[in-house]
Amino acid sequence: MRKQVGILVAACLYYSGVVALARWLMQRRQDTEPRLIILNYHRASGGDLRRHLLYLRRHYRMLHLEEALEELYSHRDEKKHGGDRRTPLVLTFDDGYYDNYTHALKLARELSVPITVFLIPGYIESGEYFWWLEGKRLALHTMVEEATVEGRTYCLKRPEERDELVRAIDNRLWQCTSVAERETFLAAVREQLAVSTSLSTGEDGDRPLTWEEVQEMEQSGQVSFGAHTMHHPVLAYLRDAGEVRREVSECRAVLEQRLNHPVRTFAYPVGRNHHIGDAGVRAVREAGYDWAVTTMSGINTVHNDPYQLNRVLGDVTRHWLVMAAEVSGAWKWFSLLWKNPLFKRGGKNQDQDVFQVVTLPGGAGR
Repeated sequence: MRKQVGILVAACLYYSGVVALARWLMQRRQDTEPRLIILNYHRASGGDLRRHLLYLRRHYRMLHLEEALEELYSHRDEKKHGGDRRTPLVLTFDDGYYDNYTHALKLARELSVPITVFLIPGYIESGEYFWWLEGKRLALHTMVEEATVEGRTYCLKRPEERDELVRAIDNRLWQCTSVAERETFLAAVREQLAVSTSLSTGEDGDRPLTWEEVQEMEQSGQVSFGAHTMHHPVLAYLRDAGEVRREVSECRAVLEQRLNHPVRTFAYPVGRNHHIGDAGVRAVREAGYDWAVTTMSGINTVHNDPYQLNRVLGDVTRHWLVMAAEVSGAWKWFSLLWKNPLFKRGGKNQDQDVFQVVTLPGGAGR
C-alpha cells in the first residue's frame, strides 16, 4: 500500500508539471551555481533500469563521473558541450555485481549512456559472495537442523529462529573491527552451517564481476571505474588506522595495474558520515584520489568538499515516476510542504501517519 501511494504522489507531481518545473529551475541556476546530480545504484537487474535510463537520458546531460567532476570544479564554459543546458547527471553503481555486466552494460551500449562502477578488487579476485549477503544465504542453504553461533543455539527447523540467526550474523559482520576478524567469523559460521563459498545454481546474479568482464566493460567506452576499497570494510569501525590506509591505497594500486590508467575516484563503503570517519577521508586524500563520493543524499555544487560528495539513492525497483520526482527535487518540495504546520490536520499523529505512508522506501546504500 505504501509503495502504491508513493507512486500515486509521484504521478501527481509529474503529470501536474511540478517535476518539469523543478527541472527547469535547476537548469536556470546552472549559470550562477552549476550543479551535479550523482545517482547511486547497486544492482542493475530485478527492476526497470531501461525506463529509468530512457527518462534520464531525455532530461539530463549524462556524463562519466570524472568528466562531470572536472566540469563542475573547473567551471567549464557551456559552449564546450554544445550549449546543452540540461543539468549534468552521473549514474554510478557500487560494488561491481555481475548484473552490472549482464544488464547495465547492455543498456549502456544500446542507449549510449555512460555509467561509472566502483569496484572491490578483493572480491573480484576471490569470486566469493559479498559479506552483506552471507547471513541470508547461509541460513537459506544450510541443511543442519541446529547450530550454535556466538554462544547461542538456534533451532533452524523454526522459521523465526532462522530469521534470528540471519539478524545475528548480519549484526556481527557489521561490527567487525578488521577484515581478518570478519573473515574468521564467516569461516566459523560456514563450518557450523555446513555451507560452502561456491556458487549455487541460479545465484550468479549475486557474484562479483571478473577481471575479464571488467576489461570488456571498459573497452566498450560506456563504462568507467572507480575504487571501493579492497574488501569493503566499514572504514570507521576498523581499529587499525594502518588497515584503513591499506584498504584505500591498495585498491587504487590494484585497479590501476589492471586497467592500465590512473584511477581518480573513490566511493566509501556504506558511505554515511559515521561509517566513513575522519581516518577514512584522510586515507582517501593521502592515497591520491581526486574525488570521493558518499551515500549522503544531496545535489553537488562547486562548494561541496570533493572528498565528501553527495549522491541521490537509485534503485531499479522504484517506479520511474518516483525516481523522476526525487532526482528533480520535486519530492523534496512535496515532503517539506507536507511538514509545514499550515498543512497539519487535527493533530500530530494524523500528520505523521499520512506522511509515513507516502515517504519513499529506501535503504542503506552499500
